[in-house]
Amino acid sequence: MIKNLNQRIGVFVDVSNMYHSARHLYNSRVNFGAILHEAVGGRQLIRAIAYVISADIEQEKDFFKALELSGFEVKQKDLQIFAGGAKKGDWDVGITVDAITLAQRLDVVVLVSGDGDYVPLVEYLRRNTGCKVEIVAFGKSSSKKLIEAADEYLDLDKYPRKFLIKYTPEVRINPPTHNSY
Repeated sequence: MIKNLNQRIGVFVDVSNMYHSARHLYNSRVNFGAILHEAVGGRQLIRAIAYVISADIEQEKDFFKALELSGFEVKQKDLQIFAGGAKKGDWDVGITVDAITLAQRLDVVVLVSGDGDYVPLVEYLRRNTGCKVEIVAFGKSSSKKLIEAADEYLDLDKYPRKFLIKYTPEVRINPPTHNSY
């Protein structure tokens, strides 16, 4: 992708979506620093926010610190556990509100997620703010409608060695099918 170096960009990362995609597709972990570097592409980074769910696991503190050291502001919320044992943790509304709020200071919104729930956000941003919207995600677990709604799309499946930590091609698990979103 050719990128205008004068563009002001904001990067919004749905960490849970990316974590689960990398784990299920490649039995690997995401290199969020490499994703941020690629997403910025030499342009003017205004904000980079990683949205995480805290489940009170010791290793997550190191992971959250690594995100900060990679250049992200980390926004955290606790995992919700309901009376019947069901668990829920997502940032869809928080990411949407932040992207719309910050769009007035941005030329490009980079959404790092393949979740089809973000299609209305992408459509709103393109139609009402003048922002260009770029999606960065694993194509095999991304919503086709989300990809179509965006101005540009970076398929991380094409560059697993660059965007995954300890990726080995022979370790692949059957991917989830989320393309119908």
